[in-house]
Amino acid sequence: MANLSSPNLIALFLGLGILLLAARFMGEIARRLSLPSVLGEILAGILLGPTIFAAVAPELSAFLFPDTGSGAVAFEALTTLAITLFLLVAGIEVDLSTVWRQGKVAICVAVPGMLFPFAFGFAAAILAPDFLGFPPSGDRLVFALVMATVLSISALPIIAKILLDLKIYRSDLGVMLIAAAAVTDLLGWLVFAAILGTTGAGHGALPVAHTLWITGVYTVAMLTVVPWIIHRLLPWIQAYTSWPAGVLTFVLSMAFFSAAFTEWLGIHAIFGAFLAGVAIGHSAHLREQTRTTLDQFISFIFAPLFFAGIGLHINFAAHFDLPLTAILLGLALSGKVLGSALGGRWGGLPWREAWGAGFGMSAQGTMGIILGVLALQVGLIGQNVFVSLVVMALVTTMLSGPMLQRILRLKRPRRFTDHLAPHGFIGHLQAVTREDTITEMCRALAEKSNLDSEEVIAAVLARERIMATGLGGGIAVPHSRMENLPAPLIEVGLSPAGIDFDAPDGHPVHIIFLILTPVRDNGAQLEILADIGATFRNENVRAQAMQISGQTEFLALVNSER
Repeated sequence: MANLSSPNLIALFLGLGILLLAARFMGEIARRLSLPSVLGEILAGILLGPTIFAAVAPELSAFLFPDTGSGAVAFEALTTLAITLFLLVAGIEVDLSTVWRQGKVAICVAVPGMLFPFAFGFAAAILAPDFLGFPPSGDRLVFALVMATVLSISALPIIAKILLDLKIYRSDLGVMLIAAAAVTDLLGWLVFAAILGTTGAGHGALPVAHTLWITGVYTVAMLTVVPWIIHRLLPWIQAYTSWPAGVLTFVLSMAFFSAAFTEWLGIHAIFGAFLAGVAIGHSAHLREQTRTTLDQFISFIFAPLFFAGIGLHINFAAHFDLPLTAILLGLALSGKVLGSALGGRWGGLPWREAWGAGFGMSAQGTMGIILGVLALQVGLIGQNVFVSLVVMALVTTMLSGPMLQRILRLKRPRRFTDHLAPHGFIGHLQAVTREDTITEMCRALAEKSNLDSEEVIAAVLARERIMATGLGGGIAVPHSRMENLPAPLIEVGLSPAGIDFDAPDGHPVHIIFLILTPVRDNGAQLEILADIGATFRNENVRAQAMQISGQTEFLALVNSER
């Protein structure tokens, strides 16, 4: 029996730890810059791969991230498991009932939104294959079908995240976009599965014709009969097994069985996991807490390993082709935006919402990258095409949210933590009266922000005399608008003893937010106040805040409640 040697195990664990830490670190930086976290995760792999790290320290890189041997096989097995589980979560997010309810409009947006880029990509690959990086030894028709499919896919998880960030997830347009993205994902994976089955790239055990019809029957069953069965099994599982162990075991086992079956067919394991997720997620008996547990564990641990692993064995600098990338980006954006927009207009959407749907559906993100990885693994595309597809998928993802926001004239919700001053947290206020508390906090904030402390104190006290700023529930929000202030500034102070801010409930205040906003703040003050109220409406959150001693802990508490 072959075993991993001790050096192999050491390298595996060190490599996994370094890769996961780097992926999380770069993902957090990307989020701070309002970019998709997957961009940072992929960048982490590029930094640790042959593009940079292997060029600087080749021996250490070969030890941590080997290309051959048992360590490489173990690493590949883990990354395959990671993407299989990620597709399970992506499938769970596909709400079939939403697709059925949206009906005409979702289909009108999804089908043209897939057909247009598919046609653009197919025509370009057939008529000018050399411009799209056609490998000399490849099959032109298969290459054209692969490029067309990759260009036409949408990323449901990314689109859902964009809609959540813009606060339109539950709107009519948001629900329609989710349904349309679900249809596009299902069609895209089905087409790609057919391509793999037809070409034999998946190395299935059956003849091609059998692979195709069995895949079709299996897909229909996983969208109709199997969800019905699961819907009736889940209550029994949750009633007679320990929670969450029973239901999590059932969900993961279903995903693994389905993945094994589609891999045996020669399609790919992740297609089976995706279908299992769709079937399981359809049931209303699947608790939201179970969905969240799966999503958090897989999306924050397994998915970063896969996306960071993309850059470990490909030199992005050596294989980056700017003209090819520009061509693919132009084909994907023009086809997806134009097709979805015209389809939305045909389905009855006003022009503004139709164009918004076009850019909303243009985010290819994770799904486009995953299809590119599979195509590269089975030799349907070369490394230069793959690198261009990854860049194209990331650029469309970065453009989707801002363009949707701009076209629909949406305002991104303002968070009070975005304006918290550096070291803007006082864990123990010394003052015992309202006026002294305001003075203490104003002096501290003015010192950190190079403001005139006396001017700030006078302005906030003047506002406080007009109307007390105690909100009730132990919270007060003394504030004022200031001249020559470029952006809002906020400081937080805690008073364990409590201070009388003349709150409506008559109770002393323990958490004080000092808020300074520009004179022309365009509603910033109201948005900040609303965010504070929403974040601290729960009594348990307010109690936890009083146990905090520093700004980092305070931010951790606030972020965990959003």
